[in-house]
Amino acid sequence: MTVIIVERVPIGLRGELTRWMLELHAGIFVGTLSAMVRDLLWEHVCRELREGAGFLIYQTNNEQGFALRSCGQTSRKLVQIEGLFLVQIPQ
Repeated sequence: MTVIIVERVPIGLRGELTRWMLELHAGIFVGTLSAMVRDLLWEHVCRELREGAGFLIYQTNNEQGFALRSCGQTSRKLVQIEGLFLVQIPQ
């Protein structure tokens, strides 16, 4: 399963994501994609963000069972410590 969360992105980008995934809530997309499609779609999202931001969460074979990627200026920062992803909230 793959989850893409976007904020402050053009409406057209959200429309393009709905071709591949379901939009459960504004800016939250869920779907089952192959690794190649997932990576190509994420590259497209990162190119088209403009002033927006996004997170990609997908299933993988590690201790947590998933991996995270971020793109753009997000309000939270992804930190990887000893192979584990953590989310840092600036104060």
